[in-house]
Amino acid sequence: MTRVCIVCEGQTEVEFVKSCLAPYLLNHQVQAFASLLQSPSGNHRGGRVTVERLVRFMSHQYHQTDRITTLVDFYGFQDRNGRSHAQLEADVRTGIAASTTGYDERFVLPYVQMHEFEGLLFTDPEAFEWVEDGWNEQSRAALKQVREAFSSPEDINDSPQTAPSKRLLSIFEKGAYSKTEHGPLIAEAIGVDAIRGQCPKFDAWVTQIQAWGK
Repeated sequence: MTRVCIVCEGQTEVEFVKSCLAPYLLNHQVQAFASLLQSPSGNHRGGRVTVERLVRFMSHQYHQTDRITTLVDFYGFQDRNGRSHAQLEADVRTGIAASTTGYDERFVLPYVQMHEFEGLLFTDPEAFEWVEDGWNEQSRAALKQVREAFSSPEDINDSPQTAPSKRLLSIFEKGAYSKTEHGPLIAEAIGVDAIRGQCPKFDAWVTQIQAWGK
């Protein structure tokens, strides 16, 4: 069994790993566990994602697990500065290589989710029925309209104002949708295989993690 640390930027991603991804990966001889991104002092937990912060945290965790990867949103990088998701992943990898003793590139897999975790949930708009207080024909139609406008849920992000999370806040009445409460529930209802079927970048990431268990 290969132990894989998945560094997450927030509690929603942590719960997704625990409830959905970790059980799924067990069938492939991978024991995945989530680790919430934090500063060395422990004073700052989650959010505030930068390449430097990821490098420091992953370098610290490197020798405490068999393999290490990330689940962080492209939209949330505070130091993106025009870099693509591939450039951000490469810069994280380069930083870890330069700051980690005994580094082996085969054991590290920086992954930047396009564009947000919430985008994955648009794989199946019907699963949003878990948002019981906000679920109605109007919200269902709005969710389907968003999904049908893009070839993949990973493409949903026209601007900072229309990122997946912003769309959900506009579709559901204030307070009806809770990212940390409903996000993992919806993802679990959809299932990892269904998400992989519509989200090629996510699918490629999971495929690489599965390969670690072989």
